[in-house]
Amino acid sequence: MNNFVFEPPRTHSLPVNGSDARFPVGRVFCLGRNYQWGDGANGEREVPAFFMKPATSVVDAVGEVAFPTQTEQFCHEIELVVAIGKDGYQIDPEHALDHVWGYAAGLDLTRRDLQLAAKAVGNPWEPAKAFDGSAPITPIRPSGRDGHARQGAIWLSVNGVERQRSDLESQIWSVSEVISQLSHSVTLRAGDLIMTGTPPGVASLEAGDVINGGIEGIGEFEVRVGERR
Repeated sequence: MNNFVFEPPRTHSLPVNGSDARFPVGRVFCLGRNYQWGDGANGEREVPAFFMKPATSVVDAVGEVAFPTQTEQFCHEIELVVAIGKDGYQIDPEHALDHVWGYAAGLDLTRRDLQLAAKAVGNPWEPAKAFDGSAPITPIRPSGRDGHARQGAIWLSVNGVERQRSDLESQIWSVSEVISQLSHSVTLRAGDLIMTGTPPGVASLEAGDVINGGIEGIGEFEVRVGERR
């Protein structure tokens, strides 16, 4: 028995590669630019900028993704997703990978026009980033079975035309460093996801577009953009 005033919402989860188990999702942390974007400033080793998505943003990267309301500039961002499996606070970089349960490929779908408007006046990014279904993610590959994601191609195409391509080695901040930096701000919990930034090539999507993407050795996906609502 419990004293909840109503039944708590269901736990969001992601499939585990090669298993019928699912990974329970807690919080979703996201990192701003983590690759060189060619404007001369993005490679500087400044403290990473983090923002968040709710667990309700996480969906399996299959089938159709909804075209969100309140935007005329709906954009794709392919990212490495780190799944945390062990709590930790103020984690040293050399021990950070001990807290990783696995890895996946994900989309940080964005209402870019809302993000640009927020940036212009110094407002938070969440209205642009935190809508339902804004984080389609592939099944998680356990690091204990498949090892850690240190290198490998990351790419995305729309309607067969490639838009984004880089390598995980090109990340400005490594997975270990990202985990350490974030854990000095909040206590990381098992079930947390970290989306680690996207390579250049971000562009707008239209209803009916077919998105293919993936990360070498981690996972691939194909989804279709739904009709405008």
